This record gives sequence, C-alpha cells and structure tokens, in this order.
Amino acid sequence: MIAKGTPFVASYSGGKDSTLALWRAVRAGGKPLALLTMLDETGGRSRSHGILPAVLDAQAAALGLPRISGQASWGDYERVFVEQLGRARAMGAVAAVFGDIDLAAHRQWEEQVCAQASLAPVLPLWGEDRLALVREFVDAGFAARIVVIRRDLMADDYLGRVLDHALIERMLADGIDPCGEAGEFHTLVTGGPLFAKPLALADGDVRADGDYLSLDFGLAASI
Repeated sequence: MIAKGTPFVASYSGGKDSTLALWRAVRAGGKPLALLTMLDETGGRSRSHGILPAVLDAQAAALGLPRISGQASWGDYERVFVEQLGRARAMGAVAAVFGDIDLAAHRQWEEQVCAQASLAPVLPLWGEDRLALVREFVDAGFAARIVVIRRDLMADDYLGRVLDHALIERMLADGIDPCGEAGEFHTLVTGGPLFAKPLALADGDVRADGDYLSLDFGLAASI
C-alpha cells in the first residue's frame, strides 16, 4: 500500500476498480494530485470505457481533482501514457495508483511505464478476492452503472443497470465475474465516498460495436 503523505496520480478509467483503488490510497494517507484518463485518438471518448469527456470532467470536479489526459490509438497508447505520467511527475507525483486486481500482464505493463516515468507503481487491490472487492465497493457506498457490456457474454438488459448486491447475485447465477475482469462489462461511477456530490446524468444513445454494446451517459442538463 502507499505510504502516508505520498503524492500520487491515479490511473482513472471512471469505473469501479480505479475508484476503489483511489479510495484505498486516500484512506491509507496518500495525497492524490490528479486523475489520468486516456482518450481515443479523436479525444471524443475515454479509451477503455467510452465515456464522454464532459462526464469525466464532472467526475473529476466531484472528486476535487484535476484531470490530465492524452489522446492515443492503441498503437501509440504506451508512449502517450508515459508522457502523461511525466506530466504528473512534474506536478509532484512520485507514485501512480492502478486498479488492477490479478492480471499479471497488466501489472507488468504498469511497472514498465512507471519505470519509464520514474514513478513507483501502487496497486492497492492486487491479489485480493474479486467478489470481495466488488462487494466492498458497494458496501462502501459507491454508486455505479454498467456502461459497456459484451453481448456474447452478457444479456443486453445488463446495460445501464445499477451495480448493487442484487445485480452481483444475478451475475453469479449467470456465471459472470462480478468484477468483469475478462472484459464482460465496464462501469461508470456516479457517486460515493470522495465525491462531493453525485453526478447528475441522463441516459443517451445505445451504441453497438461488434460484440460490445455501450450506453452513452451525458450530463443531465445537456441531454
């Protein structure tokens, strides 16, 4: 875990795991300086979760942290990510917090990019039980909705649902990992500890892209 008083940047997708990792790092006494969120090459959506920048900005404002981001294709993702870590280091960060749980290839990559940026990688959730973590997230008072699903692994009606204990039980009954570590789904955190206020969101369009189905959330006043 992070040492008390350590200034850090949080690699932040806007989803449950990166939020829980941020929360744990703050509770351990770490000092968050910024959220790092990668966008696609157009800058129109977050790279992994497809979240609109206005919603990412609302999350950052509710968390009271600046957001730094880079635009990248998958081909130049690592280079741009390291550049953003460098920006965080210039802000005073000495560590980067990630929300990965048990995928060794992800940890190896995070250690690699942190080494390039002279930052210490911190993984507060690493090696813990997946089900226990998602239950901790809900029990802590966080609120999240499912923003992306893989249609070959989940029913369409999971899209947009609130992540609560009832939904976790349904996932277990359906043979779905409630942490979504195989890419079954992604979440958008809308409130909870660390948030000054819940996000006011409205449902937008549903988008299909191959096996993936996504729900665009926008700010309530803008839809």
